Amino acid sequence: MHRRTVLSALAALPLAARAGVKGYSGIDLSGSTLGPDLHLSYSNGKPASLKDFKGKFVLLFFGFTQCPDICPTALSRAVEIKRLLGADGQRLQVLFASVDPERDTGPLLDAYMRAFDPGFIALRGDAAQTARTAGDFKIYYRKVPSGSSYTMDHTALSYVFDDSGAIRLALRHEQTAAQCAADLRQLMQPKKDSNFLKGLFQ
Repeated sequence: MHRRTVLSALAALPLAARAGVKGYSGIDLSGSTLGPDLHLSYSNGKPASLKDFKGKFVLLFFGFTQCPDICPTALSRAVEIKRLLGADGQRLQVLFASVDPERDTGPLLDAYMRAFDPGFIALRGDAAQTARTAGDFKIYYRKVPSGSSYTMDHTALSYVFDDSGAIRLALRHEQTAAQCAADLRQLMQPKKDSNFLKGLFQ
């Protein structure tokens, strides 16, 4: 069984970010240089970019399809987060980036996403692309022998980007769906309020 490894990612964050901000359950990454983009592809081989989702909030999680517990839990939580957000759930795009390109083929990833939510999108790359993207986002992962095969040990943070494509939060695996939804609601609200006030003075 792999463990929930977050130390490598947290160590790379500024002290203020690691301390969090009042009002967020997650880690505030506003202004962080993590990423800032992907070097992966969609399951059909087309290059993927966070720019493809401009206008939406993005929740990005790194994992693998044969994960026994962490990944299914994180994806099930993402389903519940969308439900808790109500109509705003349609503004959230969940991305699942594989850290096991050796076994996670495009068709397998598509089937895995459909098992949780057909709107979730899987991303993958070759070994070099996976390593580059994981490094850019300070994601730790490694093979761990298990019987005649292997499992993957990896960071269990979920990253959140706002609708302009800027990274804003890291959600800890221990956070509940309700806590995550509250954080997302807080990110979504200022834009809605800004648009409302703008309309008043037009």
